[in-house]
Amino acid sequence: MQWTNGQKIAFRIAFIFFISISIPNSTEWYNTVFHIDWTRLNYRDLYDIARFGSGINVFGERLFGSNLLGYANWIITLFISILGGLAWTFIAGRRDRHYLAIGKTGRQEYNTLYYWLRVIVRYRAGIGIIGFGFTKLLPVQMPYPGYGLLNTDFGDMTAQKIFWLSVGIVPWYQVFAGVVEVLAGTLLFFRRTTTLGSILLFGALGDIVYVNFAYDGGVHVYSSYFVLLAGFLLADDLPKLYRLLILERATVSQPFYPSFTARWLKWSRIGLKTGTIFLFLLVLFYLQFVNFRYDPYKQPSVAGLRTLRGSYAVTEFRLNNQRIPYSPLDTLGWHEVEFEKWSSLSFTMNKPTPLDLSNGGGDPQRDVNRTFEVTGVAGGRRVFHYYADTVDKVLYLEDKYKATPDRRNRAAGVTERSEGYERGGARNDAPTKFGGYSSLVERLAVNQENRVRSP
Repeated sequence: MQWTNGQKIAFRIAFIFFISISIPNSTEWYNTVFHIDWTRLNYRDLYDIARFGSGINVFGERLFGSNLLGYANWIITLFISILGGLAWTFIAGRRDRHYLAIGKTGRQEYNTLYYWLRVIVRYRAGIGIIGFGFTKLLPVQMPYPGYGLLNTDFGDMTAQKIFWLSVGIVPWYQVFAGVVEVLAGTLLFFRRTTTLGSILLFGALGDIVYVNFAYDGGVHVYSSYFVLLAGFLLADDLPKLYRLLILERATVSQPFYPSFTARWLKWSRIGLKTGTIFLFLLVLFYLQFVNFRYDPYKQPSVAGLRTLRGSYAVTEFRLNNQRIPYSPLDTLGWHEVEFEKWSSLSFTMNKPTPLDLSNGGGDPQRDVNRTFEVTGVAGGRRVFHYYADTVDKVLYLEDKYKATPDRRNRAAGVTERSEGYERGGARNDAPTKFGGYSSLVERLAVNQENRVRSP
């Protein structure tokens, strides 16, 4: 294939841009990778490898004071790529004129470089979407709602929360979405199936981009990222597909593949490809299955006390052993109480609580930090993680609300989580002692007719 001058300039810009957004731009990512204990892998280890920030961020993440809904980094990276591509063109032009002056032919094509750029984009998209897809294939990304969420007023939920719960109650749909994403990533690992994988990826993630804008889901940039990568991989195939499917004319594809004649190149290619597929398809699937089976990352995994489990209507409420008459307008008393099948206690009050707008609760390792029950829920619902002392009949409650450093939370002016909170670090607030949980059950009249069946 002979490249025109215009194609060369476009390629140089695209090369810098897609390399920049395909490699990690944070030293924290590299530090995490180098400190992974490969003898005791957790699914989060491989998941953290598969997802990372990218793009040129040395000039910050804002353009003219705005992050442009999170896309400012892309625009900055594109602008720098254009400058780099033009500089590359200037240097290449001087080199070619020098070659002509001494009677040699300058470089006329970029096929090999373009091939390796596509390889980098293929594997980046494949690894990333497989890590994303396994959380749906083994449905933990959008978990089934517990008692508290099922008893929350519809109007007290954000649009994003309603959508997530709508998917969570139909887990097989979530599994289907995971199959599509994992299949798309798997097809991208092979040259001959790249077109099919790119079409699947473009369609599946394009839908997710729309959903995130429609319901303010918060991951529109990350889903757009895979749409962009898929679009780049399809750029060469679209004219051929149009000729074949629309014009119905004979079409022959002649892709360029470099020759791996050297023995070490051949075996290096096979070894790297086999290792990648083994790690991100087989090992990650096994680790994700263990997580799904024993420790789902959004719902707490520690079982709650079976004797307390259920939904209750409060008939009597005492504060410091002082009885408070029931009133729907009272701002101190509890109106409804739910004990989940895991160690969470939730109740409602006639008092608004801060709204956590983070996206689904993150992926922390400690149950107290798993905040899916809290995120996206307004009104007066409070959620606590409890520790039960079954000897002294005491519950120790720890508030699960902590604002996250989410873009929407920052816009609303709420504070960030304390350092180390997300990945299981110590929290600054101590649990609250709540004595006599056996008598608590006696003072809560169980509403048998409206009792929610365990999810």
